[in-house]
Amino acid sequence: MSFIHNWLRADIQEINAYHVPCSDNLIKLDAMESPFALPDELISQYLAYLADAQLNRYPSPSAEELNQTLRDLMDIPKEFGVLLGNGSDELIQLLALACDTDDTILSIEPSFVMYDMIAKFTRLNYQGVSLTQDYKLDLNSILESINKHKPKLIFIAYPNNPTGNTFDRIAIEKIINMTDAMVVLDEAYYAYAGDSFISDIAKYPNLVVLRTVSKIGFAGLRLGLLISSQEMVSELDKLRLPYNINILTQVSANFLLKEKDEINKNAAIIIEQRQILSDALKQIEGLLAYPSQANFILFKAPKAQELFDYLKANGILIKNLSGAPKLTNCLRVTVGDNDQNKQFISIVKEFYSLKMNNND
Repeated sequence: MSFIHNWLRADIQEINAYHVPCSDNLIKLDAMESPFALPDELISQYLAYLADAQLNRYPSPSAEELNQTLRDLMDIPKEFGVLLGNGSDELIQLLALACDTDDTILSIEPSFVMYDMIAKFTRLNYQGVSLTQDYKLDLNSILESINKHKPKLIFIAYPNNPTGNTFDRIAIEKIINMTDAMVVLDEAYYAYAGDSFISDIAKYPNLVVLRTVSKIGFAGLRLGLLISSQEMVSELDKLRLPYNINILTQVSANFLLKEKDEINKNAAIIIEQRQILSDALKQIEGLLAYPSQANFILFKAPKAQELFDYLKANGILIKNLSGAPKLTNCLRVTVGDNDQNKQFISIVKEFYSLKMNNND
């Protein structure tokens, strides 16, 4: 046996690394990224702004300017605290590190895989509670699981990934009220949802909201934020690694995220295109498109694996979930721009037309 296999924790050896497929020369509709690049008229201004970055110095440790930029963009009340992370993943891991060994993380399933993976990384227990058949919260099962497992952290993605839906607000409020756990509402897709729990932080001392700029056009910045009470953020900040937001991210975000009108305009286009794309999928016989409040659509498709392969062979990459638990024959497509969405639908129709003609 090799040195690494003798040395590495056995439970880590059993985990598969997070897989990111190659997307070279493909229309990339698999990762919930925005289709909108930086406008040409801003590029020269951005590069000039970036040129002033002092790369020989450490970045601002508290990123105060960036903190204010995000507050202005997302209308975060000044009385709440904000903690920045290298993507939401770092903040999820930071919350896990705050727990004691053998504490439990509870979440719904299917949902964002990193809740489970980070529980494993940090040697915490993970407990998943299944959604209903139509991907709604099973409140009774969740409350029973809370009572049985006494979780330290409860993660609920709102809207949920990969199903795309928000959940009943009253049910979530009952969960927050009936547990001593920290309840983390992961609002990665807030720009497309039409609802948020940020204002509820004032009512619930055990509520934390996560957000990211990845889904609003800036996935490459790797910038997430945790919003909660000032006291909560001050304590959690002890676990943050120094200089975790690099200087290029800080400088870029302070320029790009001040374009609030442009960001909101692009979000409105995505919401409009989401409806068009959903309607087009529903018109294809045999397909079931689930309601979405995010920038992607989950749909169930006959011969899902073959359809995924056919799309990829024709230049479009989406997410294949067909082999995952509770997602049999399901695929997930990111809402692209008008041309990308039309091309995607055209290839899906072509695939099923060929199958019908071949009686397969």
